[in-house]
Amino acid sequence: MKISMQLRYDGDIVAAARQVSALEDAGLDLVWVPEAYGFDAPSFMGYLAARTGRVEIGSGILSVFTRTPALLAMTAAGVDALSGGRAHLGIGTSGPQVVEGMHGVPYHAPVARTRETIEVMRAFWRRDEPVTYDGRTVRLPLPDGDRGGSGLGVPMRLLTAPVRPEVPVWVAALGPKNVRMAAETADGWLPMFFVPEWCDQVWGPSLRAGAAARGPGRGPLSISAGGLLAIGPDAARHRERARGQLALFIGGMGAPGHNYYYDLVCRYGYAREAEAIQRLFLAGDRKGAAAAVPAGLLEATTICGPESYVKDRLAAYREAGVTHLQVAPVPAEGETEAALLTRLKDLCG
Repeated sequence: MKISMQLRYDGDIVAAARQVSALEDAGLDLVWVPEAYGFDAPSFMGYLAARTGRVEIGSGILSVFTRTPALLAMTAAGVDALSGGRAHLGIGTSGPQVVEGMHGVPYHAPVARTRETIEVMRAFWRRDEPVTYDGRTVRLPLPDGDRGGSGLGVPMRLLTAPVRPEVPVWVAALGPKNVRMAAETADGWLPMFFVPEWCDQVWGPSLRAGAAARGPGRGPLSISAGGLLAIGPDAARHRERARGQLALFIGGMGAPGHNYYYDLVCRYGYAREAEAIQRLFLAGDRKGAAAAVPAGLLEATTICGPESYVKDRLAAYREAGVTHLQVAPVPAEGETEAALLTRLKDLCG
C-alpha cells in the first residue's frame, strides 16, 4: 500500500507546505489538499507542486457543483503540468447546505452530475475533437433557451495539451448509488470512516455492480482510506482524539435526513448511537455528542495501538482492497510525523 494523508487547512498553510516537504522525504506518496469552505484547494496544490519533487498531489475534494466540468478539467491539467504529472483530482458532491447555502447552486441529481462531469473532463483531456455533450445535468454547447442560453455557444477543446492523457479521477462517495457509479467510472474511491471489516457488508454489492460495468481499459479501482494513526504500547488512548470529528460529521455535516455520515454509521449498526449524537450536536451540546460516540466505532475507524496491532490493521485494509492508506499521524512523545511515517512504511513492506 502507498501512504497518503490529508493536509491540515485550518492553520498556517505555508507551514503545512513545509511539513509536506519533510514528509515527502520520509516516504509520503500522496497528499490530499482539502477545500471544504475554506481556502481554495487548487492554489495550494500549485504551491505544493513548486515546493516538492516526488509526492503526488490530490484535491480532497473539489465539489462538482462549484465548478463547471470544463474548469475542473482545466484546473487538473494545469496542476498536472506544474507538478510534472503528479496531480490527482478528487471530486465529490458536498451537500445542499454548502452547495446551496454558500454557492447558490441547486443541489440537483448529484450522482448524474458526478458521472457526467467525469465524462466531460475526459473528453476535454483527449483533445481529439471539440467537445459536445448532451446529458441530464451538462449540455455543451448550451442550447438556446436552456438555463438562459443564447444559442451562440460553439463546441471547444482545451487550448493547451495536457502532459498526460488523463489525470486520475477519485470520487468521494458513501451512498450505494454513488459508490456504484465511482466503481464503474472513476480511477479511485475516497470513502470516509472506512472500516475494512465492514466494507463488503456495507458497500460490497455497489462495488461489485460498478466493477461489472467498468470499462476494460480503466484498470482496477484504487481506494484511499484509513484514519488516525498512532503506534506504541499506549497508543490506543489516542483514539479519543477522533471523538470530536466523528461527532461533527455524524451530528452536523448535513441536515437531518440528509447526512451521509449519519446514514453510514447507521449501516454500521450504530443507529441508536447516531441518533443520540445528532440530537445532542444539533441541540448545541458538542461535548455530549462526542461522549456519545461508541468506543467500538472509535477503534474501528482509527489505527492506534501496539506495533503488532497496527500490522493486523494494515493487513485488514490491504485485504479490503485499500491501495493508499490514508493516515492522520499522531507521533509519540519526542517523535516527529516524518519518523512515524517512516515506521509505517516499514510495516507496510
